[in-house]
Amino acid sequence: MPDTTLTWLGHSTFRFDTPGGKRVYIDPFLTGNPKLPDGEADPERVDIVAITHGHGDHVGDTVALAQKHGCTVVAPVELANWLQIEHKLENVRDPNKGGTVDVDGVKFTLTNAHHSSSNNNLEYMGEPCGIVVEVENGTKLYFAGDTCVFGDMQLIARIYGPLDVAVLPIGDHYTMGPREAAVALELLGVKRCVPCHFGTFPPLVGTPRELQELAPDVKVEMIEPGDSVTI
Repeated sequence: MPDTTLTWLGHSTFRFDTPGGKRVYIDPFLTGNPKLPDGEADPERVDIVAITHGHGDHVGDTVALAQKHGCTVVAPVELANWLQIEHKLENVRDPNKGGTVDVDGVKFTLTNAHHSSSNNNLEYMGEPCGIVVEVENGTKLYFAGDTCVFGDMQLIARIYGPLDVAVLPIGDHYTMGPREAAVALELLGVKRCVPCHFGTFPPLVGTPRELQELAPDVKVEMIEPGDSVTI
């Protein structure tokens, strides 16, 4: 099978194509994303959307994408219920932490995350999550979601590792910055990191170079919005 191609679309939004040909969006914040690359606002194809928590810069365009493309949406149970009840989405999978759902050969497992989760009306959307995605050839991508570092990242490594890549927020202010992200990489035992949630808005001051200095034994991808990496 071919490799997985992971493309950063700015902030915490990612698109990746799996070895089996599925196109997956993580936290699809397209409308209003100041770092969204040209040509990415109206995707030509979406097979699966997965969401880490209910904040507007992560739920983003999920409803519009699901209505247009009929894609499967994977979301934590309370958020999934809200999408089904308030927005009448039908093809929604609703795991909770520790649970795994298989969508056409792509497995999504929700992990713990330490953050908050509400919609733009400040309604409770359940607890935030990270997501371990295992694609058809066994490659594992860990999307931490918005979080600080926490000791039980060791459990994520123990249960779901080895992880091929960790996608970590590094911006600081609303999530962990580079100092905490470096510890997260140590706890996860991962040797490759794709940083995100930095540079989008003024408070998000952490940088990949800071993280690389603090985690010299890990390959930190120095990506810009629109860049892709092969996993």
